[in-house]
Amino acid sequence: MDAIHYIGFDVHKKSISFCVKRADGSIVAEGRVPAERQALRQWALQRSTPWHGAMEATLFSGWIYDTLKPYAAQLEMGHPALMKAIGAAKKKTDRLDAQRIADLVRCDLLPACYVAPPAIRELRQLLRYRNLVVRQAVRMQNKISGLLMESGVSYNKARLHGREYFQELLGRLEEVPESVKHLLRLSRGALEMFQSVQRQLLTRLRHDPGLKARVERLSTIGGIGEVTALTWALEIADPRRFRSLGQALSYCGLTAAFRSSADKVERGPLSKQRNAHLQTTLIEAAKLAPRWNPQLAVVHARELERGHRNRATLAVARKLVSYLLAVDKSGRPFVPPPALNQEQEKTKTPGKEKPKTLLSRQKP
Repeated sequence: MDAIHYIGFDVHKKSISFCVKRADGSIVAEGRVPAERQALRQWALQRSTPWHGAMEATLFSGWIYDTLKPYAAQLEMGHPALMKAIGAAKKKTDRLDAQRIADLVRCDLLPACYVAPPAIRELRQLLRYRNLVVRQAVRMQNKISGLLMESGVSYNKARLHGREYFQELLGRLEEVPESVKHLLRLSRGALEMFQSVQRQLLTRLRHDPGLKARVERLSTIGGIGEVTALTWALEIADPRRFRSLGQALSYCGLTAAFRSSADKVERGPLSKQRNAHLQTTLIEAAKLAPRWNPQLAVVHARELERGHRNRATLAVARKLVSYLLAVDKSGRPFVPPPALNQEQEKTKTPGKEKPKTLLSRQKP
């Protein structure tokens, strides 16, 4: 009997193709299983030999991974961007894809990616849904404003979305068609529904016992609010998986694409290989953080002097990532470094600056 089998899974919405190989590359079995939990469990129970498996990370790989994990000696998920060679093959079928994934596992060449625990993924789904609801609420606000402008109605922009003012405004509309009034009522009802849903989701996340202490520590950083702290905690999951600040910046989408060939070095725009949810939240936070954090205000002012506002925002976002990563890894509250004015910041000698202590010396 073989010591261990290597299995590649090519996952799809309705079916999962698999290929079982020995260490020498010979095929033991291959076939297809319905993408259903019960069918997967029955298939896994029939495996009498310990096995290592792998699959490509897709939209629906999470539940498949969770279902098969208890039955595998080792189960990994491949990074989709690093597994493009499979999709670039001249001949491509589900059976061949499963064979190639099995070979990657067998030869220890699989570009594995991090898989967050199920509890974190569940809370992350709630937060992303809350972000979707907030975007829909903003669309409803814009629609209400657009309907009023199209009808030539004057209104107080600052008070428009208040309940009392909106009802008062609706009551004194005279030369406005009834269809527009009806659309305004529908839009207002949808806006209130979206606002209620996002508050409920935020309350659920706020009171989660596994997140509460972590979010409180991250919120000790000036310029980091509750939603930014929640986004960092749930999208990053385990901060210790980043061995350096550069890896964290790359994951957050705050570094440029880099190409070097034949002594020609080329820097491109911000890379598209990033966590888009985290990137958006950090950039939005970086636009407001200098108002609440003196250290970030100095960074922002220094970059503004070079004449590019967007680069100043990116510099603040990168500094925020360094603060968040330091606090999250240590498990201690943030203690700001000594404040430097802009003149001191300019006169610092590059390359001779010692790392600042960002955290308190108290034990967690």
